[in-house]
Amino acid sequence: MCRPHLRSRGSLMKMLYLLRHAKSSWKDEHLDDFERPLNKRGRAAAAVMGRYLARQQIVPSQVLCSSSKRTRETWSFLQEAFGTEAVPVRFEKGVYMAEPIALLRRVRRLDDSLVSVMVIGHNPGLELLALSLVAEGEQDLRGRLATKFPTGTLAVLEAEIDAWTDLRPGCCRLLDFVRARDLVKT
Repeated sequence: MCRPHLRSRGSLMKMLYLLRHAKSSWKDEHLDDFERPLNKRGRAAAAVMGRYLARQQIVPSQVLCSSSKRTRETWSFLQEAFGTEAVPVRFEKGVYMAEPIALLRRVRRLDDSLVSVMVIGHNPGLELLALSLVAEGEQDLRGRLATKFPTGTLAVLEAEIDAWTDLRPGCCRLLDFVRARDLVKT
């Protein structure tokens, strides 16, 4: 469903998966924000999201992941779901609490041979990036995105571009907006 596909002229579209980390723990108030782990609900949500990705056969060419503890833990649950498929991951401090323009600049520096990329990060940057990239015309999904981008949520974006440097505001279609908590209910 969400795999990249060929356009009529034969060039590949790019897929961008924006995943907000799963729910984190506030139990230890002395922990630095960067070191906060997932809580029980977050671990369950990350596992559910991993199974969803496996069912949908969503396997990104590469993952850019904030190096915070909660994003690394979220990634570990997704990685389990990919099974034997090795997905290269880059843990980057620059993704931690990044502004949307910083995230966009980072994605634009990706190698063009990468057809699909997942960014595992934080709000508000991730939500604002998604809102800026998605075209105005997609009201239903875009409305859900604009209302709230909760923890453990995946935005699936498709861009009709050949090079990541061509990624611009309004150039993406929002194909799906999946909240882990909705997957638990089904």
